[in-house]
Amino acid sequence: YKNILIHAAWNYVIYTFYDIKSLRAVLNPDISKIRNIGIMAHIDAGKTTTTERMLYYSGYTRALGDVDDGDTVTDFMAQERERGITIQSAAVTFDWKSHRINLIDTPGHVDFTLEVERALRVLDGAVAVFDSSAGVEAQTLTVWRQAEKHHIPCVCFLNKMDKPTADLNFSLESIRLKLKATPVLLQIPIGSGKNFTGVVDLLTNQKLTWNLTSTQDNGRTFEAKSLGQSEDPELLEAADEARTALIEQVADLDDEFAELLLTDFSDNFEAVPAKKLQEAVRRVTLARKGVPVLCGSSLKNKGVQPLLDAITAYLPAPNERHHDLVERMSRLLVPFADQQVEIPSMSAGNIALTVGLKQTVTGDTIVSSKASAAAAARRAQSDGGMGMKRGDQADIGIVLSGVEVPDPVFFCTIEPPTMAKQADLENALNCLQREDPSLKVRVDPDSGQTILCGMGELHIDIIHDRIRREYGIETHLGPLQVAYRETILQEASTADTLDRTIGDRRHAASVDLTVRPVDFASCEVAFTEELQVQIQPETKEAVENGVQSSYLQGPLLGYPVWGVSCLIHSVSVEPGTSPAMVSACVSRCMLKALRLAGGQVLEPVMSLEVTVGEEHLSSVLGDLAQRRGTVREIQSRHDNKVLLATVPLAEMMGYSTVLRTVTSGNATFSLELDAYEAMNPHDQSALLKRMSGLM
Repeated sequence: YKNILIHAAWNYVIYTFYDIKSLRAVLNPDISKIRNIGIMAHIDAGKTTTTERMLYYSGYTRALGDVDDGDTVTDFMAQERERGITIQSAAVTFDWKSHRINLIDTPGHVDFTLEVERALRVLDGAVAVFDSSAGVEAQTLTVWRQAEKHHIPCVCFLNKMDKPTADLNFSLESIRLKLKATPVLLQIPIGSGKNFTGVVDLLTNQKLTWNLTSTQDNGRTFEAKSLGQSEDPELLEAADEARTALIEQVADLDDEFAELLLTDFSDNFEAVPAKKLQEAVRRVTLARKGVPVLCGSSLKNKGVQPLLDAITAYLPAPNERHHDLVERMSRLLVPFADQQVEIPSMSAGNIALTVGLKQTVTGDTIVSSKASAAAAARRAQSDGGMGMKRGDQADIGIVLSGVEVPDPVFFCTIEPPTMAKQADLENALNCLQREDPSLKVRVDPDSGQTILCGMGELHIDIIHDRIRREYGIETHLGPLQVAYRETILQEASTADTLDRTIGDRRHAASVDLTVRPVDFASCEVAFTEELQVQIQPETKEAVENGVQSSYLQGPLLGYPVWGVSCLIHSVSVEPGTSPAMVSACVSRCMLKALRLAGGQVLEPVMSLEVTVGEEHLSSVLGDLAQRRGTVREIQSRHDNKVLLATVPLAEMMGYSTVLRTVTSGNATFSLELDAYEAMNPHDQSALLKRMSGLM
């Protein structure tokens, strides 16, 4: 910090950072003026650049940061600045026109999709940023589904309107077709490509233009004036048509607005006041019947201020989302990326940081006591999860939905430089797992090696680098391996008995069961109706534990078992037999049944999207054929081709380097897990031979 000023009378601290304006007193604003939002998009759509402009125009930074220069506020990790991508979510707090905006900038890379999931879980609204030349891309669809799952109202921002290939209509159509959403267009661009100068606000019929005559202005000022007859006739006609379409569309989506039109403006719909139209758009947005769409170019400093206005105008306040929470912590901090300001208290609806919760992980809901947790759970059930209402007791909160952590798809061994560093490595991995639930660490029971499991090559590479930088441990990673799954081919039944005498105590149990393949990914255990009535609770629990433990390691290669259902026909337990012996008997019987049913390896298959020039398309297709890829479709997008394919994850090792080579760096790609599919017999046989050689 350059300067620290402590004002004891007001009990707050103002920090002055190197390039950040002094934060004002962090007071609790009116809850209706708070907006908790996330910025989400496909990688390289411009999320962080848009966030940087918001901070600059709101007055919280004195200079514009640049992703390529590695000096943005929210990308503060060394790995983020070196690679030019967002890896972990970063929170910032700033004010805009009497509103408090708590913003979280989220990653766009598929390896870090959990960062988006856990951010959206606690937010009230979201801004989806699109590359207007590409429309909806692979990761756009993923983050949109996450927002839909948490019922998050959204605003769309069509970024990069200055690109020669920017296409408003194409982007709108992709939102309709791919996201199954209803875009409500609030602006149309003025000019295209390098001649893009601003937008027409369809609600107010105003022309907003950024002239950018001064290099020091950076888009902070812009001209707003009403459209007049002296304007370009084509622009006037386009604006009139778009505004008429907007009014008609909002009337179709909002009954109150439709009634207003028919009652008070039946002679001239165009005379409806902008304020009434804005109120109707807000209702449509909060009801998630439509998504407002704005456009601009963050990199060229055009269109960001109207986006901030749209955030405050259309996205909900916390009390409109019914997320009233009371949390009592020893220390509370307001986040500003990697800097924080300590505050004495925080009211409902705000986003804050707390320290000292050593046992807390992502997905936990903090309450004041066990009694209040139970009360919160009961209220969540009775109110359908809507949370507490005003006037309820202060120690009753809500139970937020948990975070769905996807299964890892890659794993490798990790070793410290010396055994003396083993304890330090274990501590580092424990800390990183609490911070990143998508990272899994386990110990191989046979070799004793530590296994690192992650969401992709980049994810594991970042973890490896963080251990070196943040914990000072030079670790060694083994070869990267794919996390396969196993299933069975047919139904099989078997029985088994385990009879052991330990000391003077006899343990004996018998079980009869059937396994069969099912279509869904998870595994289950069930009991016959007769046994369900007869079985003792402790025996039932022991049987279930035995079945579930057998699902953890399949009979072929020891990978987790998917798509299997187990039906228990009978269980016989001698008096005095321990539950552990019952579980062991069931587990052994399950292993026999799984082997009888025939094993099948399931491999993760990825959905691949490659954008490449036509001159390099044949090279990309040839490389894809060698990777067991299947081409689904080839689309045209301006001067480029978009290749959609499915490829086994095992064949995608080092793909980014190869793609860069065969296209001379003129291609981009994205990957997303599509499904786990059965390996063909030839590939499975080759995998079994290869893996047996490693064992």
